[in-house]
Amino acid sequence: MTRCLVTGAFGQIGTELTTALRQKHGTENVWATGRRLPPEAASAGPAERLDVTDQSSLEEAFERLEIDVVYHLAARLSAVAEKGPLGAWEINVGGLRKVLEAARTTSVRQLFWPSSIAVFGPDTERLDVAQETVMRPTTIYGIAKVTGELLCDYYVNRYGLDVRGVRYPGVISSGSLPGGGTTDYAVEIFYAALQEGRYRCFVREDTVLPMIYMPDCIKAALDLMAAPRANLKHHNAFNLASMSFSAGALAAEIRAHLPAFQCTFEPDERQQIADSWPESLDDRAARQEWGWRPDYDLAAMTRDMLTKLGNRLPA
Repeated sequence: MTRCLVTGAFGQIGTELTTALRQKHGTENVWATGRRLPPEAASAGPAERLDVTDQSSLEEAFERLEIDVVYHLAARLSAVAEKGPLGAWEINVGGLRKVLEAARTTSVRQLFWPSSIAVFGPDTERLDVAQETVMRPTTIYGIAKVTGELLCDYYVNRYGLDVRGVRYPGVISSGSLPGGGTTDYAVEIFYAALQEGRYRCFVREDTVLPMIYMPDCIKAALDLMAAPRANLKHHNAFNLASMSFSAGALAAEIRAHLPAFQCTFEPDERQQIADSWPESLDDRAARQEWGWRPDYDLAAMTRDMLTKLGNRLPA
């Protein structure tokens, strides 16, 4: 029996990862935690408040709940982090350090922590970015992620803690709203298309970024954590490729299903962040070391998003 704890469990990825973990390990064996609990949290399964910047609380929770595996997702995302860089650093780096240390000193045997394409910057190649390359990001979110990658490597090499993770591209989800990232337009556009028939996109039409659909996002986490440790050379920060497309191509794909849909492009401050990120990733390490294979491309993702949201949203 595996007992899991998810931090940031009520965010975009955390919500669906918690559901998937409960399906795999049993609802009673997966604890959803966050600084605040939504009203429906208690009815879905075990849940409690937990502050990742409070190490003593982390250690107490890990021991009391006899946690084996931690999925640490609590973070402030790129656009939100730029508005409060010091607070973002305290949560994104300070929180990770305290979770790692609490895991090291308790019964936790495995930890998942996601990095991001935000680790790359203007000096990084734009196409097929290598697993090991120049990482000089220009955002506090990206700087924190680079620091986190190195910190996770340190705990693997210094203490033998089994820390694993991937570099997520922009995440597209039909199940929950995004939480302040630069790629949020790729989710917002679907809601707007179905509810209003129009969308004002905050990046340029020709902006190309790597993306991943939530089912593949969850699949990657579960597959990596299940892989034999002996197969892993990199442990954390695996490049993860699924699909890359421009904002204009996404709008056109939606228009193929909803011909009346109109999209305009009015870049804001998030454009500068998007311009510092790559267009595509080389994910051979993930494919070779733990068998990564995405299931969705742009066309399949768009069909599924429109179907699921169309069934759920009011007419």
